[in-house]
Amino acid sequence: MAQINPYIIFNGNAEEAFLFYKSVFGGEFAMLIRFKDMPNEHNNQIQDNEANKIMHIALPIGKNVLMANDVPAFMGKVNESENRSKISISAESKEEADRIFNALSVDGAVEMPIGDSPWGSYFGMFRDKYGIEWMIDFDPRYHI
Repeated sequence: MAQINPYIIFNGNAEEAFLFYKSVFGGEFAMLIRFKDMPNEHNNQIQDNEANKIMHIALPIGKNVLMANDVPAFMGKVNESENRSKISISAESKEEADRIFNALSVDGAVEMPIGDSPWGSYFGMFRDKYGIEWMIDFDPRYHI
């Protein structure tokens, strides 16, 4: 079966965001490559002040991997306010859903507080402090 692994683009704060995500989900980075780590022929457009920015980072979460990179200046800026994709997390319990929701939504904007939904699951939705949109869900019908 194929897996879906979300990939997020940041404007220079991928490392900060992923340290935050690591504090919520735990685990270790499977990969962390900075632009300065790329062979010179591949990073000739990278400015010196961007050398330490993230070219690729990967954090395993369960059976999936959350990945990201920073956008170098020569490629333009990502409009984080227009990111309408959401990362959906299926928790294994209400307690886990609450923990993840409460941790990730700190300093963010809650769109739908976590609670019992009309469709029968325990659900909440928010944009985190980095502009990434999340949905947290626990559906007891799938965790018997």
